[in-house]
Amino acid sequence: MSIFAYIIKRIFPRTFLGLIIVILGGRVMFVEVSNIKKSYGEGGSYVQVLKGVSAQIEKGEMCVIQGTSGSGKSTLLNCIGGLDTVDSGSIKIDGKEICGLKGEKLSDYRRATHGFIFQFYNLIPNLTVRENIQVCEYLTKDPLDMNELLEVLGLTEHQNKFPSQLSGGQQQRCAIARALIKNPKLLLCDEPTGALDSKTSRDILVLMEEINRKYGTTMLIVTHNNSIKNMVDHVIYIKDGEISKNYKNEIKVPASELEDL
Repeated sequence: MSIFAYIIKRIFPRTFLGLIIVILGGRVMFVEVSNIKKSYGEGGSYVQVLKGVSAQIEKGEMCVIQGTSGSGKSTLLNCIGGLDTVDSGSIKIDGKEICGLKGEKLSDYRRATHGFIFQFYNLIPNLTVRENIQVCEYLTKDPLDMNELLEVLGLTEHQNKFPSQLSGGQQQRCAIARALIKNPKLLLCDEPTGALDSKTSRDILVLMEEINRKYGTTMLIVTHNNSIKNMVDHVIYIKDGEISKNYKNEIKVPASELEDL
């Protein structure tokens, strides 16, 4: 770190630090993963899933983590999200080390920092769309505006319906709204289009693109779909527990123009 950057960091509050660095032409690293190792089982059932993974993701980026089934991509996402622990290594989110957090501190970290979107929605069946979103709204002191979010996601007219009355795409929109209402710094998406048809997948990806543009939310998207990588800022390939490719897209394809979804 340069002397100038050190002075800026010491003098100015963290809330203004990112803006200052951007103005000066620098980069703000929001996710920093260093030499992460993760294994499961013992003896004959021992499997090392992550073999020293290191990567950095800038604030506000849309980043795809891609790989085949069993490559370790979802394990990496879960470790970053505090849903799983690591054997060794370091994970820093917005400058804070999360490896080693336990109990209430780990819960506070997840509640304050993350929104999660899963492949199979995980909506509460006996709650309406609005009530499902409110479950997470109550977890934060600074939620987004409920009515605005419903409008942005095209859910206003469906807000009093139950999940069983919604299409797959509408259920995923509800799951996205539930994750976003907390106003998270980091949105973690595990196969968000994996259970959807191609048209609905495109609609959801266009929506995520708009959310990133509107709210500046940093997004990590785990997928095996080979087209989604073309719409994001940053692409990470994982193969056999190691990063095989790690690059930025110089030219991005709008989600509305993606093919083979």
